[in-house]
Amino acid sequence: MKRLLLPVLIAASLAGCGNQESAALQGYAEGEYVRVAAPFAGTLVKLEVARGAKVEPGAPLFALEAENETAGRREAEQRVSRAQAQLDNQKKGARPSELEALRAQLAQAQSAAAFSTKELVRQEDLLAKNFVSRSAVDAARTTADRDRQRVQEVQAQITTANLGARPDEIRAAEAEVAAATQALAQADWRLRQKTVASTVAGVITDTNFVSGEWVPAGAPVVAVLPPENVKVRFFVPETRLGAVKVGQSVEIACDGCPAKIAANVTFIAPQAEFTPPVIYSRENRAKLVFLVEARPSKADAPKLHPGQPVDVTLK
Repeated sequence: MKRLLLPVLIAASLAGCGNQESAALQGYAEGEYVRVAAPFAGTLVKLEVARGAKVEPGAPLFALEAENETAGRREAEQRVSRAQAQLDNQKKGARPSELEALRAQLAQAQSAAAFSTKELVRQEDLLAKNFVSRSAVDAARTTADRDRQRVQEVQAQITTANLGARPDEIRAAEAEVAAATQALAQADWRLRQKTVASTVAGVITDTNFVSGEWVPAGAPVVAVLPPENVKVRFFVPETRLGAVKVGQSVEIACDGCPAKIAANVTFIAPQAEFTPPVIYSRENRAKLVFLVEARPSKADAPKLHPGQPVDVTLK
C-alpha cells in the first residue's frame, strides 16, 4: 500500500509546487532616469562626476565653456550702469556752475529793475513840473516793466534748473534702467546654464560626453537615477487582471535578494499586449497580458537594479 501511495503523493506535491510557481508573475526592474542637459551648446570643459558616483541636490555635474556668456553679462552690466547714470543725471537738475550763472543773471536783472523803477519815478516828477514830455515817461515805464519781467524770467529759470528733468523724461529713464536690469538678469541666467548642478539625489548611471567634446544644445550629458525612481514592470495574464488594482500590495523576489521586497501597484495598462519576448514565461506565450507597474519604498528601491529580472507575487 505504501508503494502505491508514494507516487501519488509525489505527483500531488509536484502539482502543488507547479501551482505555487505559476502564481509568480515575471517582470523586470526599470529606472526613470533624470537626464541632465544644458540649454545651450558648448565645449565640455569639466566633468565633475563619474559613473557610479552618488550625488546630492546642488552637487556640480559638468561645465561648458562660457566665454561668450561671460562677455554678454559684462555688456549687460555696463548697460545697467549707463542707464542708472542717465537717470541720476535727470534727477539732479542743473550743475552748480550753471546755477551760479543764473544767480548772477538774476542779480543783474534785479539791479536793472531797481534802476529803471527809480528812473520812472524821476521822469514822472519831471513830467509834473512840465520839464519832460509824456513820451519820455512812457518810455521809462516800459523799461521798468521790462526789467521786472526779466527778473521774473531768471527766477523761473533757477526754479526749473533746481527741479531737474520733466517727469515724463524721468519715467522714461527709469524704464531704461528696468529694461537694462532685466537684460542683466537674462545674461546671468545664460551664464549659470553653462555650469550645471544636480537637482536630485541619486546615482550617476551614465556620462555621455568626455571633456573636450562639443555638446549640442539640449543633449543630456549626465544621467542620474534617484532611488525613488526605481520601479518594477511585470505582466499579468488577462485571466488574472481582475485581481489586480492600483494600490494593491505585491511582493518582489529576485536572484540574490535576501528577502522579498514589498511594493504597491501604481499603474495598470489600459490595453492588452502579447507577452514580450524578453519575459521567459513558463506558460503559453500566445496569451494576452497587461503591463502593470509597482513601486517599492524609497528604502527598498536601491536593492533593485534596472534590467534585473524579478518574480512578482500578488497579495
